Amino acid sequence: MTPTPPAPGTPLRAMFSPEAQPWLLALLLLVVGAALIEGLVLHFVRRQAYDWRALAASLADAVGRRAIEALGLSLLAPLLLWCHSHRIADWPLHTPWQWLGLFLAHELAYYLYHRCAHRVHWFWATHAVHHTPNQLTLAAALRLGWTGKFSGHLLFFAPLLWLGASPQAVFGTLAANLLYQFWLHAPWLPRLGPLEWLLNTPAHHRIHHAANPEYLDCNYGGVLIVYDRLFGSFVAERPDVPPRFGLSTPLLSHNPLRIATIGWLGLARALRRARGWRGVLRALFGPPRDTAG
Repeated sequence: MTPTPPAPGTPLRAMFSPEAQPWLLALLLLVVGAALIEGLVLHFVRRQAYDWRALAASLADAVGRRAIEALGLSLLAPLLLWCHSHRIADWPLHTPWQWLGLFLAHELAYYLYHRCAHRVHWFWATHAVHHTPNQLTLAAALRLGWTGKFSGHLLFFAPLLWLGASPQAVFGTLAANLLYQFWLHAPWLPRLGPLEWLLNTPAHHRIHHAANPEYLDCNYGGVLIVYDRLFGSFVAERPDVPPRFGLSTPLLSHNPLRIATIGWLGLARALRRARGWRGVLRALFGPPRDTAG
């Protein structure tokens, strides 16, 4: 099958950014509303401590990210366009099996990205922002950092474009993946019985956010938890080790700029200590140390 060439002059942002879709604003308002309702219920109904300043910081992070993404800058946009233009075939999505294949391939790409976001310092510099909240709430899902497009995290999804999946399918699936993960940040939700073996659930994800040494670097899945089970990165909660959320060295600041730059400051410290080109490579692509969490 000869792949259909992309329409000439198609803007990169329109092709490769799911955030460009008008309905995303409605979804953003929906999740913000849900986060606010959670805070109100926990604070006034359940009489639990709720970090309202952390909620404000997460909202500021989301607003800052949207403002930066509105500039349309992306480190990997040329590569993504090249992969789509030189795809080896067209990936049809006419049957449930074709959709299932895309879903499983996308979940694998997300798993690899998320694992590297914890084990490769360059990617952790952005992803560290997501792990700065010291209280796990729905609002924490909004805190994703401002430099994702700059750090090149979309690299992990480029092979799907080269294999023939359309940008709309790839990045629409990514948006759905992130939307699914929103509810995983509610640790008060109950366990889901047998579904815990297949799906990523709040029980699994709260361990992913835990900073306890017993829980570091695990449970990377998006919708599914099966790749963690297959590749040995699954960790279940221990009854004798309650999770402590946040970074290994907790960040107590609610300053959005401090939050947005904490990972990059850690990378800068690692580079300053590096000796020789091997040390620089280890600092950039080795495991993070200053802000590991």
